[in-house]
Amino acid sequence: MMQQPGVAGVGVPQPDQQQQYQQQQQWMMQQQQQSQPVPPPAGWNPPPVPPPTQYGAAAGSGGDGDEIKSLWIGDLQQWMDENYLLSIFSATGEIVQAKVIRNKQTGYPEGYGFIEFVSRAAAERILQTYNGTPMPNSEQAFRLNWATLGAGERRQDDGPDFTVFVGDLAADVNDYLLQETFRNVYPSVKGAKVVTDRVTGRSKGYGFIRFADENEQRRAMVEMNGQYCSTRPMRIGPAATKKPLTQQYQKATYQNPQGNQGENDPNNTTIFVGALDPSVTDDTLRAVFSKYGELVHVKIPAGKRCGFVQFANRTSAEQALSMLNGTQIAGQNIRLSWGRSPSNKQVQPDQSHWNGGGYYGYPQGYDAYGYAAAPQDPNMYYGGYPGYGNYQQPGTYQQQQQ
Repeated sequence: MMQQPGVAGVGVPQPDQQQQYQQQQQWMMQQQQQSQPVPPPAGWNPPPVPPPTQYGAAAGSGGDGDEIKSLWIGDLQQWMDENYLLSIFSATGEIVQAKVIRNKQTGYPEGYGFIEFVSRAAAERILQTYNGTPMPNSEQAFRLNWATLGAGERRQDDGPDFTVFVGDLAADVNDYLLQETFRNVYPSVKGAKVVTDRVTGRSKGYGFIRFADENEQRRAMVEMNGQYCSTRPMRIGPAATKKPLTQQYQKATYQNPQGNQGENDPNNTTIFVGALDPSVTDDTLRAVFSKYGELVHVKIPAGKRCGFVQFANRTSAEQALSMLNGTQIAGQNIRLSWGRSPSNKQVQPDQSHWNGGGYYGYPQGYDAYGYAAAPQDPNMYYGGYPGYGNYQQPGTYQQQQQ
């Protein structure tokens, strides 16, 4: 039997090697668990958290030239505040301050923050020790990386990323395990992200792998499809390639006047599809989206360059949104967002009112069908993560890829 090509003499595990491959993955998981975060000392009281302006002035270079002493931390649940971060790292004696980024309008956490340490060496030790290990009182792992001051700093990772979608992941698969599963075969792997629920922190069963080499990305889509990660075979597919910074998505100012409630409704399975080519029909959308699950309704209102696709379940809708946003149909890059949940619509439309009543609560007119605001939940799809798409996290700092 002809074996598929490997990288540097390392091939993709064959069926007769599957047991050995799973044992290797179990060993990697054990290595993560052996390095537990140090709990804060008994009776320790968190110091007062400085205001954002003070933090922004203090973090970064300080008196050490251009030395970066701050780390970016992501995948924070809503209850994880500054005191939580300080309590984790205070025992090291090397943390200066922590800041969780919050939405300026709502005051709610954006899901990420920054931690400043006394020196770059201290930050390096924390990054190497904690990244990928379990977070206290949580089922998820630390997601850490270097931070840098402002958008004007030169990014070390400003080249293109070639991303693949990974579905059907077991519940115990985290970023580290997914990354190492691919990196053992493909050296150009730059990172991995398992999409988690922002409230519970639990995996949604899919994620993304970033490659620096397009050839390895293409090979992985063939060679890794059906291979095991933990206890389940993976389902591999393409994902939109990250665009250069000068081509990033600038349509966030288009707002749904009634609010983008669909993304937070677990019962919503409807996706809005914008920027369609006039030649695209209902059947075209049905053929493209049906690959990701059972469809309930597909409709392009007459005379509109947009449409709606409703799935039978939420998971299928999430995967379709993750994989198809920004891809091309009939030569046009489509833009996807959550449509109005059927439970929130005021009047149930019938087939005779597509042109007048709107669909799932959307009013008549192209502006109402236009691009909805970018999802506020960074866990909704890979574009919400720094380095995993075209939508960047806001804030004083930007993540600098290692």
